[in-house]
Amino acid sequence: MSELFTPEQQLVASFTQAVHQQRLLKCVLSKYQGQESALQRVTIRLILLRNEAQLSFLYSYQTNDMTKNFSLEEGTSLLKTLLGHEFKNANLLTTEQELQLAFSKKGKASLLTKNKTVTVETVNSEHNREKQRFLTLDRPFLIDLGVTDEQHQLIPAMSRKWKQINKFIEIFQRAISEAKLDISKPLNVVDFGSGKGYLTFALHDYLRQNLDNPALVTGVELRDNLVQLCNTAIKKRAIEGLQFYQGDVRTYQPETLDVMIALHACDVATDYAIHTGIRLGAAVIMCAPCCHKQIRPQLHSPVVLRPLLQHGVHLGQEAEMLTDGLRALLLEACGYETQVFEFIALEHTSKNKMIMAVKRQNPTKNTELLAQIQALKAFYGIQEQCLETLLKADGLL
Repeated sequence: MSELFTPEQQLVASFTQAVHQQRLLKCVLSKYQGQESALQRVTIRLILLRNEAQLSFLYSYQTNDMTKNFSLEEGTSLLKTLLGHEFKNANLLTTEQELQLAFSKKGKASLLTKNKTVTVETVNSEHNREKQRFLTLDRPFLIDLGVTDEQHQLIPAMSRKWKQINKFIEIFQRAISEAKLDISKPLNVVDFGSGKGYLTFALHDYLRQNLDNPALVTGVELRDNLVQLCNTAIKKRAIEGLQFYQGDVRTYQPETLDVMIALHACDVATDYAIHTGIRLGAAVIMCAPCCHKQIRPQLHSPVVLRPLLQHGVHLGQEAEMLTDGLRALLLEACGYETQVFEFIALEHTSKNKMIMAVKRQNPTKNTELLAQIQALKAFYGIQEQCLETLLKADGLL
């Protein structure tokens, strides 16, 4: 960089170049000297919002955070204004360089530059991973949930959970895209069996920060201590549009629903959750079933399968496949395009099956599928399946 440029001009020039070449990872402004006593730092990232490249400014305060998105020109202009005036330190991280700008007490600026010794292949790989990351470790609520430490570093024991969270958001993004949801309107999302709220917080963050959607996200959880933990984090971080309710799918009944999620809801609780989604016309239904107690004791092994199903482990797997297969067929019969797949490797979790259903634009009942369901039940001697019973009671089948 030419010596005619001041250190801050050099950093802005490197920032601008990284933005236009899509090499920017992040730029962190710290050592705030302005009028807002609670403001600690600003993190700038390059994002794609409604197919337009923008600069996202995350303002991190002591008790909450706020995001503002700007055009590339506006964001770069704002960066110039903040450097040296309100913030006395800046760290720019690109796929090729690390730059640190610091101002002394007398206002003299200095710039340190460190080039990364990586191959082109490594750079591309790193940049691709950055683009695929839907949630970043600098989100303050991750500290409250025990995912990161106070320095926003991933706690090693949470590495598998971190992969699960980002993989789930990737699938969620695909689902709402396939459903052709109007993201300019607030989405109503309910997460049944939300647990400690990892995915609930992440969904809310993705909708609000990445899609700029003023969504209302509700986590429903039986364990009161986990509900209190999540609501405490919401209050501490002043998060809007996110709430947690103590109860289950039978006690919490939303009036409207765009996206219904039920991860690891035990046994027939998954059926009740799917029923709620279908009854309220949810555009997206996502389930990761847990245990399959209702079907297994009803199974009458067909003669030809008895040599296989005499083993308990095989019988359990058969009950699982049959239960989730019937759920998928019932969703199809009610007007949903349904997929059943492994959403994350078994090395990360043993409960890795996902049922994802997207409502068709012109849903119609499929009598042929209903006949297939009855044939399967007869073949295995199944007298009752909870979801089917609930749907019939409401006249949905």
